[in-house]
Amino acid sequence: MSVPALLASPFAHVILVGLAGILAWGLIPARRSNTRLLVQIAFFLAMTALLLRDSLSPSMVESRRTAEDGALLVVAARLLWWVHLAWATIGVVRITLVLEGRPREARLLQDLVVGGVYLGVGLSILAFVFGIPIGTLVATSGVIAIILGLALQSTLSDVFSGIAMTLGRPFAIGDWIVLSDGTEGRVVESTWRATHLLTGASNLVVLPNSFLARLGLTNVSRPDESHLVSLSLRLAPTRMPAAVIEVMQMALLSADSIVKEPPPSVALTGLDASALQMDLSFRVASPARRSQARNEVIDLVYRHCKSAGLLLAPPPGGIAAIKDLPTEETASPPQVSPLALIEAMPIFAGLTHQEKQALAEATAPRAYRKGEVIVREGDALSSLMILRAGIVVMRHGGAEAGRLAPGDFFGETGLLAGMGEACTLEALTRVTVYEIGQEAFEPLIHDRPALAEDLAQGLSARAEKARANGIHGARHDRGAHVFLGAIRTVFHRKPAG
Repeated sequence: MSVPALLASPFAHVILVGLAGILAWGLIPARRSNTRLLVQIAFFLAMTALLLRDSLSPSMVESRRTAEDGALLVVAARLLWWVHLAWATIGVVRITLVLEGRPREARLLQDLVVGGVYLGVGLSILAFVFGIPIGTLVATSGVIAIILGLALQSTLSDVFSGIAMTLGRPFAIGDWIVLSDGTEGRVVESTWRATHLLTGASNLVVLPNSFLARLGLTNVSRPDESHLVSLSLRLAPTRMPAAVIEVMQMALLSADSIVKEPPPSVALTGLDASALQMDLSFRVASPARRSQARNEVIDLVYRHCKSAGLLLAPPPGGIAAIKDLPTEETASPPQVSPLALIEAMPIFAGLTHQEKQALAEATAPRAYRKGEVIVREGDALSSLMILRAGIVVMRHGGAEAGRLAPGDFFGETGLLAGMGEACTLEALTRVTVYEIGQEAFEPLIHDRPALAEDLAQGLSARAEKARANGIHGARHDRGAHVFLGAIRTVFHRKPAG
């Protein structure tokens, strides 16, 4: 067949349109997927129209396969038509799955559909373009598939388990799950074969999908990320249970790392001659904060118990004589003296016992009613306030910034450096504090110049902690040298040297 005759063939026109479609598709940026799809469909319809115009069918096998009759031209045209059909079908599938708004299923279904389309088109090309009988091929491939299935049984089990979990959606990327064998972590990736968990210890655990499908799992991120934590306690029966519950509720109320809604609860679970047993239940914003919240609650329970004079009970397996067990009549509650609180304060760690004793003797108790404002943001206190009992809430810019419990202190920036408070402090409950005035510190600063440097370092560290907790402000954005200069100014000291 001559060249002009070949160019006049409708199959040549189909080839030109198909190649033009490939060129146009390649020139369109990948981010414009909708435009690419429209171009694919348009060129595929144009190729189909050219074939139908001349009553030609891409599925009709030619009986003559000689070069003179343009057989290569026919093969090329039909091959391009089937390729464009596959691309147009895949484009429609991808756009449809994206519009569904389910990216995890879209990725899996897209892979499945694309694989099915390419397989079907490949068999169609073999049958209708090259005239190869695919019945024998399919039978042979079935035997091969059985052999491969037996050899890849574990891999196929992982793949089909991944498909089942993807369609069932027991979890999504970013969810925190707990398995029945104790493994837990956040889902960071889910592939055909395995699911990747990032544990609380920042370790990556890779679990085969077949193994994961056999285990029961708890998705603690559904319906939300908050997680329930329980803490069991045993206290000596030295007070009425109602009074003990009130102290425990105060401890939970003063915790910053637990969520306030729903509120935490205290449930009595048992009472005998040796102990009052109870469970504290509270929720945290995410499972990753369980350890932090549990540590804080245990610390606050200890402090509130010391403040209220409650005693911890011995463990259930402990051996104790009945006559030695503390009761409400015989218990000797621990005393929280001003000296004990001062010794617990890190900014006074460098003082001697005699100096701490002098400060303790200068303390004076003060009480505040529930809801009373102790100091407003920006105002400076002239005394150090050590919280003896109750809860103080800190508010910065109208929002709650934290809570103070027995053993905490405030007012040190005003007392020592003459600076205003970074937060408004308000009594959340009835509050009792020990107050220490400036006159008690003046002889210490005068006799021990190095003490001013120790206090400046302590104030600087406390300011850094306040900034880490989101409490910002010019009054606390100071270094140790600025605090040192302020302390010397307040106590009328000149720099040494």
